[in-house]
Amino acid sequence: MNAIDQKFAELKKEGKTALIPFITVGDPDLDTSLAIVKQLEKSGADMIELGVPYSDPLADGPVIQRASERALRSAITLTACMDLADSARKEGVQIPLILFTYFNPVLQFGLDAFFESIKNKGISGLIIPDLPIEEDVETRQMAEAANIHLIPLVAPTSKDRVTRIAKKAKGFVYCVSSLGVTGVRSDFHSDIDEFLTTVREATDLPIGIGFGISTREQVARFEMQCDGVIVGSAIVRKIEENVGLLADSGTREQGLRQIGDFVSSLKG
Repeated sequence: MNAIDQKFAELKKEGKTALIPFITVGDPDLDTSLAIVKQLEKSGADMIELGVPYSDPLADGPVIQRASERALRSAITLTACMDLADSARKEGVQIPLILFTYFNPVLQFGLDAFFESIKNKGISGLIIPDLPIEEDVETRQMAEAANIHLIPLVAPTSKDRVTRIAKKAKGFVYCVSSLGVTGVRSDFHSDIDEFLTTVREATDLPIGIGFGISTREQVARFEMQCDGVIVGSAIVRKIEENVGLLADSGTREQGLRQIGDFVSSLKG
């Protein structure tokens, strides 16, 4: 069984909702990213999205864009991100890891080589935000052959499109809480509850929600409707705020605690 399925099954038995933090790999550097992954698991994360830094991140707001710029200055590659997952496994990280990447790095890597590599790195899921359902057949087939869940994003658009995407999903359906890019926000799409109901009716898979969730109150608001809550920009911003502490070996643990305490507060 894929580790994502296992984790959701365990949480369902316990009556819990998955907390899924997102980080940009290599921000501020690879060693620190590895330490952050371990801290996130320790602080209550149920899965982690590993974001591959990209020069033109169409779905990402300014916080994650800045994180990508910092990582790219250190020449962080797709290979380095996959290797980080492998290192996390070797250092005892047990929770599912999901790779978040735009399609161009995968295409440049080569689909065959990419899936051959990813399946041996301890990665259970894959999110490609700029790969539409109309063009994902080959990628989806290769993901299934590698036992990697290709997790789709669905936005509150037409009911027909939401249903078509949800029916082909694997792992869980990633529901986008608001139209537009990622980023901390206080308000969500006005029809968000109806949207989540539409997705729930279209699939038996777990549903997760992300884009803009940044507080315990917002997590709690969606826990009753969703099986997972994804928090990205708020955590990446917390990393940004603690870059100085993380960069110094003498204060790194303090910086990691700041990030861990924030994740624990989201968990409730």
